[in-house]
Amino acid sequence: MPKLKTKSGAKKRFRLTGTGKVVAAQAGKRHGMRKRSQTMIRNARGTTTLCESDARIIKRNFLVNG
Repeated sequence: MPKLKTKSGAKKRFRLTGTGKVVAAQAGKRHGMRKRSQTMIRNARGTTTLCESDARIIKRNFLVNG
């Protein structure tokens, strides 16, 4: 069987921590900031770790080499 390639889109959106957790950008900051509260905008800065069930899907299906 040929080697499996890592999905290029997933490489740009997710990365693994040293302990194997999946880190992703916070959701909800692309558009429509006027209707969001300032607290939500402030809390959505930076990155967050995905929950275990979502992280398992990302690692198994998209980050083949990780």
